[in-house]
Amino acid sequence: MVFVYTTCESMEDAKRLGELIIKRKIGACVEFWPTYSCYNWREEYKCVSQAMLLITTFESKLEDVNTIISENHTYSVPMIAGVDIRRINHPYKEWMTEVIH
Repeated sequence: MVFVYTTCESMEDAKRLGELIIKRKIGACVEFWPTYSCYNWREEYKCVSQAMLLITTFESKLEDVNTIISENHTYSVPMIAGVDIRRINHPYKEWMTEVIH
């Protein structure tokens, strides 16, 4: 199992990406929450509110998730980070196997 993190400009953008991932059956679950980020962009300091996405999927679907995010994100350089999960309870893994194709 893999968690994929990305940030979006708004909660609406996050929900739109999440819907694409779930409807295409490449993620089992997508969670959203508000967050704040500070960074330098083109030599300008920014501190903005954003929405964080956490996508639960399998390693075999990681590239598909990356493609969907890259092709549909509002940012020109979105952060897309995959985190390997070493343990997961068996009933949840069975459910994931049913919903991801």
